[in-house]
Amino acid sequence: MFSRMFGKPKPEATTVTTLDKLNETLEMLEKKEKVLLKKAAAEVEKAKEFTRAKNKRAAIQCLKRKRLYEQQVEQLGNFQLRIHDQMIMLEGAKATTETVDALRTGAKAMKAMQKAVNIDDVDKTMDEINEQTENMKQIQEALSAPIGAAADFDECRMSWRLNLKS
Repeated sequence: MFSRMFGKPKPEATTVTTLDKLNETLEMLEKKEKVLLKKAAAEVEKAKEFTRAKNKRAAIQCLKRKRLYEQQVEQLGNFQLRIHDQMIMLEGAKATTETVDALRTGAKAMKAMQKAVNIDDVDKTMDEINEQTENMKQIQEALSAPIGAAADFDECRMSWRLNLKS
C-alpha cells in the first residue's frame, strides 16, 4: 500500500554499477562529439562552396554554425573530463574502502588469536620447556660420564695434566 503512495525504495548504487553508468555516459558523449565534429567539417565544406559561388552571406552563416558546433564539442570535452574525474574518485574510494575492510578483518583475526593465547598459558608452557631442557641436560651428562676402565683412564689423564701444569 505504501509502495503505491511513495514508490518503491531505490536500490543503492554499487560502485561497479556506478562506474558502468559513467562509462556508458562517457561513450555517449564521445559519440556526440564525433557527430558534432563531422557537422562542423560539413559546415566548413559548405562555406567553401558558398565562397566559390560568391555567396558571402551563406558562407558566413555556415562558419557561425561551425563555431557553435565547436563550442558544443568543447562543452562535451569538459563533461568528459568531469566524468573521468568522478571515475577516478570512485575507484580511489573503492580501494580505500577495501583496504579498511581488510585491515578490520586482520584486526579481528589478531584479536581472536590473542584471546586464544593467554599470557599465563605462555608462562606455563615456557616453564615446562625449561624444565624439560634441564632434564634432558642431566640425562645427557649422565650418559656421557665415563664408567669402569674408561673412568680410571680419564682420572689418570686428568692427574697427568695437573702434574704438567704444576
